[in-house]
Amino acid sequence: MFEIITQFEDRIAQFYGSSYAVSTDCCIHAIELCLRHREYNNVDCPTHTYIGIPMTFEKLGLQWSWNNQPWQDYYRIGNTDIIDAAVYWKQDSYMPGTLMCLSFQFQKHLNLTRGGAILTNDYNEYVALKKLSFDGRYGSAPWKDQDITSIGYHYYMPIETAKLGLEKIDAAIAANPKQWSWQNYPYLPDFTVFQK
Repeated sequence: MFEIITQFEDRIAQFYGSSYAVSTDCCIHAIELCLRHREYNNVDCPTHTYIGIPMTFEKLGLQWSWNNQPWQDYYRIGNTDIIDAAVYWKQDSYMPGTLMCLSFQFQKHLNLTRGGAILTNDYNEYVALKKLSFDGRYGSAPWKDQDITSIGYHYYMPIETAKLGLEKIDAAIAANPKQWSWQNYPYLPDFTVFQK
């Protein structure tokens, strides 16, 4: 069954032009895993993005601030090499050296109701992020038959979601994606939750 996950990851990596893709249950968790993996502490956040981004910074106890930079299709989380590409769908667009995070939520171009992925060219990061996303597990062996050596989180993509992705990816590749920008999002500092 895990072969389906690998097949989906391979198709996503091939489309974007990265060496590896790590599937996750959502883009927010993909970003969280990247922040945990690279151990960033001081980051900044666009004033116009999805509300879950600054909430993830709060959850992780990071030092963070707002930035007012406009963006189109993707943006770099300030002071990191993490790209929030939740709305970006473009062939051969992977940016080498980054951890590029994708979303397959129902409003996105490849809409699987939920799901995400992390793109990387680094095999060691791929393995570390796979383990982080899957309760410290790696590969298809049952967890009780593995020696779990590191903490992981229960953020993996379900097999059913990967199967749906394999069924829908060719149509998504053939279709023109919507263009997104900072203007599609409200001004987050106005939300009471962020008024410290």
